[in-house]
Amino acid sequence: MSLARQLPRTTAESAPFWGGGAHGQLLIQQCAHCLKYHHPPLPICPVCLGREVRPTPVSGRATVHSHTVNHQPWLPGMAVPFVVAYVALDEQPDVWLMSNIIGCEPEEVFIGQPVEVCFEQQEDVWIPLFRPRSAS
Repeated sequence: MSLARQLPRTTAESAPFWGGGAHGQLLIQQCAHCLKYHHPPLPICPVCLGREVRPTPVSGRATVHSHTVNHQPWLPGMAVPFVVAYVALDEQPDVWLMSNIIGCEPEEVFIGQPVEVCFEQQEDVWIPLFRPRSAS
C-alpha cells in the first residue's frame, strides 16, 4: 500500500538513510569510536561526541515499541486506516524509528511484534516501512 506522503528534505547526514533502500539496506549512523548507533542522523555522536560517524547497514529487524491506528487522512487522497509506529532496532533497542506498519490489518499490530524493514520508493527517496516478520 502506498500512502500519499510529503517527502523529507535530505541533508548530507540523512541522504544515506533515505537512499539505502535502493540497495535494500537500512543504513543507520554508527560512531566509529563508541560503536553506538543513533537516529536521526547527526554530524557528531550524541553519546561520546565523536566526529567519525558513518552510515552502517543494520539487519532491518525491529520490534514494535508503540503504535497508533490513524483513521483521519493527513493529506488529501490518503488511504485510511494506517498504522504509525515506533520500532526499536534489534541491534540496539534504544534506537527507534517512526514508520508505518504494512502487510497486515491495522488491528493486527501489537506492542512487542517482531517486524522487518521493506522500502517504498517515491522519487529519489526510499522510505523504510516495516511489515510483520515472517516466521522463519
